[in-house]
Amino acid sequence: MKVLYFAWLRQRIGVANEEFDLPGDVDTVDDLVTWLIAKGPGYAKGFAEPQVIRAAVNFEYVPFDHRLSNTDEVAFFPPVTGG
Repeated sequence: MKVLYFAWLRQRIGVANEEFDLPGDVDTVDDLVTWLIAKGPGYAKGFAEPQVIRAAVNFEYVPFDHRLSNTDEVAFFPPVTGG
């Protein structure tokens, strides 16, 4: 699985992307967020307000109950504003 972090998420977590095998107890995006938070303080800070973060799986925005597979690419985005 490949996970990408954008904007202030990248800054707080300290990496732009990472690859790993999907942990056995992770079935959904929400499970992935919970697992990532347990990895360390940067992740906990980055995902402190998960309700404002958007997730995309394989280039499509998905809800946090979306099921994952080991071949997925998951991207996390903070709120986006434009003008």
